[in-house]
Amino acid sequence: MGGMPLNDMPWWRWRSNVRSALHMLSDPVFQRDVWLAGVDGYGDVTDAVYRLVEDTWLDNWSAEKYVGTIFRDSQEAALVDTAVLRVLRIMHQVGPDAPVTAYLEHHGWPEAVRAARDAHVRMAASDGEDPDAPPRTLEVLRILTRSA
Repeated sequence: MGGMPLNDMPWWRWRSNVRSALHMLSDPVFQRDVWLAGVDGYGDVTDAVYRLVEDTWLDNWSAEKYVGTIFRDSQEAALVDTAVLRVLRIMHQVGPDAPVTAYLEHHGWPEAVRAARDAHVRMAASDGEDPDAPPRTLEVLRILTRSA
């Protein structure tokens, strides 16, 4: 999110959190090398899910509600809705305190990763960023959303 025009969206801090979560949820290499390895600074799957839905309440209503404030258009919103539904379905099945392996070994996880990837790529491209850059730490996210 270093090159992202953060403040061009009214609720850019929420957009930053959603993008960060989708980025981590969409990257199987990151999940293996960071979450499974227990690397500090990135949170875990549950942290990413909460970042995705905590301020936005996307677990209660459609991202379409936020077109023009968090999301640039209906296509972005639809991709985010799909990712949220896939990830939350798994979270409800394995439980929020489940170990990373429970998520990654769930039969629906590849589909959730793909949906998160579609949403992440669309949002990153809309913000002029490389969707394949590695996810940033939560501390970097805090600094970016505090300083912009």
